[in-house]
Amino acid sequence: MTTISRDEVAHLARLARLAVTEQELDTFAGQLDVILQAVARVGEVTAGEIPPTSHAVPLTNVLRPDEVTPSLPVAEALAQAPDAAEGRFRVPRILDEEE
Repeated sequence: MTTISRDEVAHLARLARLAVTEQELDTFAGQLDVILQAVARVGEVTAGEIPPTSHAVPLTNVLRPDEVTPSLPVAEALAQAPDAAEGRFRVPRILDEEE
């Protein structure tokens, strides 16, 4: 397995616009090498028989079923509105759209 070099770390630091000292180049090279080795080990796992999942455990719907119930009459809903027209709430225009 190849290791990441100081030059590669310096290149990555330049791309990310990070100021990195010479000592940090050595430190980061070792740390990035460990990370890349761990990722490579994960990639070696044979998982062809395992279907992709979005959750580790099955999800169940916790919402109640929809039930039709009587609603508030329009006149009663609009009774306390500051402004109403044609059975609707009237609000100030916020966009400059042409009609």
